[in-house]
Amino acid sequence: MNEETREQQLHNVLATLPKPELLYELSELFKIFGDSTRIQILSLLLRKELCVGEISSLLNLSPSAISHQLRILRQARLVRYNKVGKEVYYSLDDDHIQKIFESGLEHITEM
Repeated sequence: MNEETREQQLHNVLATLPKPELLYELSELFKIFGDSTRIQILSLLLRKELCVGEISSLLNLSPSAISHQLRILRQARLVRYNKVGKEVYYSLDDDHIQKIFESGLEHITEM
């Protein structure tokens, strides 16, 4: 293979990359998954819509700590909430979150 062809191939690879802004946003999304408390919360919400008190009780953490993590998850559009009376119930924002979570689990449990 001549050098010009190789150089053109490299240029083509570079041209197919997502824009740097998108890659930055993706890296920020993966940072959200980098906290074990947030992962535990997402794992619970994969199974059932829950309020702060329920999550707090299940994870044996303070409601304040759970609320803080839920705020981060909400800002990242990973969870959404539904207000019922005075209670606020949280669930996964969409099916993509479940797919990301399950793909990660599948990857780390491969043998």
